Amino acid sequence: QHLLRVLNADGAITRCVGGCVRDTLLQAASRDTEVDMATNLAPEEVMQRLKAAAIKGVGTGLQHGTVSAILHIEDATLIYEITSLRVDVATDGRHAKVAFTQDWQGDAARRDFTINALYADADGTLHDPTGQGLDDIKAKHVRFIGAASARIEEDYLRVIRAFRFYVKYGLTFDASTKLAIEKILDTVKLDKVLSMERILDEFAKCITTFNFI
Repeated sequence: QHLLRVLNADGAITRCVGGCVRDTLLQAASRDTEVDMATNLAPEEVMQRLKAAAIKGVGTGLQHGTVSAILHIEDATLIYEITSLRVDVATDGRHAKVAFTQDWQGDAARRDFTINALYADADGTLHDPTGQGLDDIKAKHVRFIGAASARIEEDYLRVIRAFRFYVKYGLTFDASTKLAIEKILDTVKLDKVLSMERILDEFAKCITTFNFI
């Protein structure tokens, strides 16, 4: 709440997004020590506001609009990944060239799954720009935003991420997601288009999921 007050001063809008919102709605326990936030502030403004509030800020991905705010609360270190609203200008299956925007709808449209494109204000008000996220939470569906095949081709790691969510939350794939994944697995060798580091990192998260269950 303190961080949101700092970032939302003077009419700015910063909201929690992604895993922290998804896990809360699914009533799923989480080991994540990072909380994702989206803001209509430019990354430089985020850094300035953090500095003025004596909050440690690290420009972990300024070219992509991400600033990390690090807070120490009791014995815990919490990391908040604050990313400026953005849209994809170009993608190559791994990297994306982005442009900053003030459009929450556009920011949501570039995310992977509908359940990861839910935003929450400081008072708990939910925002579902895709119009499907809350329904998919209730139905426990993994659904890509927009055309499933196009979202996978933007970043093939999303195939493995889809299976991780499938396992962790006991979700099901909606029909379009299932067909798109089957097609990609039949035609693309993921180890040829993704680095082994990224694949191993995702599988490590899967293993943690199994242990967690």
